[in-house]
Amino acid sequence: MPGTAARNQSSDHSEFRARVRYYYFDACRISSFQTNQAKRADISVELEAARLLTRRAAWLKDEGRDFTLAAAQAKLKAGRLAVRATDEAVQVHGGYGYIEEYPVCRFYRDAKILTIGEGTDEVQQMVIARGPGL
Repeated sequence: MPGTAARNQSSDHSEFRARVRYYYFDACRISSFQTNQAKRADISVELEAARLLTRRAAWLKDEGRDFTLAAAQAKLKAGRLAVRATDEAVQVHGGYGYIEEYPVCRFYRDAKILTIGEGTDEVQQMVIARGPGL
């Protein structure tokens, strides 16, 4: 499980971020609109939270401690964030965001698998709900 969250954050992160940045903010020069700035700020905050959750899970694993809860939290947050960010990008592009010829449509499909592979969101929620400290 921590490998999935780490993959969500590391290998795909730089490519994902570059793609979303270009298609969501730069290509259309729509970043000056206040609504889109607010969306960008929200995604930025959530991205940092997902990074911290992933790093915490990795740290716990490195320390030899139980990291099941932290890994489930990181995977849930990172997967949902990827879907939300790409959903916002599709929304901003309007009809073009839904056309197969535009990369933003593929980004959404690629992000959605993160909430399904190696344990669905519902499975991650069960792991978190059963975890200590709640």
